[in-house]
Amino acid sequence: MELLLVAFAGGVLALDATSVGQFMVSRPLVAGALAGWILGEPGTGLLVGALLEAYLLVLVPSGGSHYPEGATATVVAVAAVTASEATGALPLGIAAGLVWGQVGGLTINVQRRLNGRIVPEPDAGDPGRVAAAHVLAIALDFLRGASVTLVGAWAGRWALPTFADSWPLGAGGTNGLLLMGGAVSAGILLRSLGGFRRRRILFAAGLALGLVGARVL
Repeated sequence: MELLLVAFAGGVLALDATSVGQFMVSRPLVAGALAGWILGEPGTGLLVGALLEAYLLVLVPSGGSHYPEGATATVVAVAAVTASEATGALPLGIAAGLVWGQVGGLTINVQRRLNGRIVPEPDAGDPGRVAAAHVLAIALDFLRGASVTLVGAWAGRWALPTFADSWPLGAGGTNGLLLMGGAVSAGILLRSLGGFRRRRILFAAGLALGLVGARVL
């Protein structure tokens, strides 16, 4: 039942990314908190969402470019992390989410090509056919997101406990590794926004938040 609820959430969040709304609830931070609430561990979900938000913030989904799907990736990561209490669960769950985000991105490309086939010809002259094609595209996007999430969450919850027990780093080293990855992404984002000289205040704020995060973790 939990996996079905997680899959449903993944389908709804996938719609928010493009097809319906775009209310930003598909961002990893929100998606992680929602998935954690569904699985009874909202704190873990929020932590996973915050880390993936930092990692994926540098990617701007624009045009027809290929990019990872953050919403389904985050839900899969939360589902995987909550399957084990070992120290390695968090980093391996994050890694699983990042990998599965690429899988989700590939399915988005397939969805786009499929949408192009179901759209009526411009000279069809029937608004009803256009509306039906739109509804069908939305339904297919929901099924795509739900399916991607279900398969990823099932695989993550099945495989992660086995590998998490073999994680070689302790809690301190693990947290440091995760924060280092977030710092790299933050540096890329800062560069995209104009670099250190033009964004000193932003850099200082990010450094302060990073130190607070290190203390919390």
